[in-house]
Amino acid sequence: MALALKHAALCLMLLPRFLLAAVMLWVLDFLCIRKKVLLRMGEGGGGRGGGGGGGGGSGGSPEDDPPVCVSDSNKMFTLESLRAVWYGQKLDFFKSAHVGHCAPNTEVLTVSGRRSRRILDCARDRRPQYADIADSLLVYIEEAHPSDGWVSSDAPHQIPRHRCIEDRLRAARLMLAEVPGSEVVIDAMDNSSNAAYGAYFERLYILRDERVVYQGGRGPEGYRISELRNWLEQYRHDLLTSNTAVLHV
Repeated sequence: MALALKHAALCLMLLPRFLLAAVMLWVLDFLCIRKKVLLRMGEGGGGRGGGGGGGGGSGGSPEDDPPVCVSDSNKMFTLESLRAVWYGQKLDFFKSAHVGHCAPNTEVLTVSGRRSRRILDCARDRRPQYADIADSLLVYIEEAHPSDGWVSSDAPHQIPRHRCIEDRLRAARLMLAEVPGSEVVIDAMDNSSNAAYGAYFERLYILRDERVVYQGGRGPEGYRISELRNWLEQYRHDLLTSNTAVLHV
């Protein structure tokens, strides 16, 4: 009974936002409207990209944000797209990661060796631009556009839903090939990191002292690399300022 009431309350809270998203997807199936909307989103600095857990980046204008691109052959308003949107909104609503709170220390697995680790122990990949202040970690979560779900015909790889850990490892190795030398781990098959961070479809985070200090919007439209870079630039500036001693003689 309690579970049924909980799901009913969830539906009531998420329904307005879900219906708005559904209408937007239906409108975007009109190609003349789609092109105008995506062009406007691009001019406004909207972006898309990939990813999940904790992050690092580099110094910040809207041009840094990859544009939202949808090919004319892709249908936006489908049963699978509606399921994906509902799922993403539900994860976002129930996520346990919030700015100012402790960062969820979920289980992930290394791509090489399949060793189980905790997400806060993994971010040790120093990037040249921010090596003095940040580690970076790319967490590969479940597919946003699997070939047997809300398929994207213009995706560089057609990857089906991950039904076992080997499926996810194979997909993550394709990503690792695109960004060699990066620290890439995969979410466990219970999708605990995805759920804790509300990462579906994609999301950027900055964690400091095991707390969430920056939480980006949900991708694709909320995925803003420029925001993350600006945060890091301000953080570096604050560090330099606080470490500067002024001596009056």
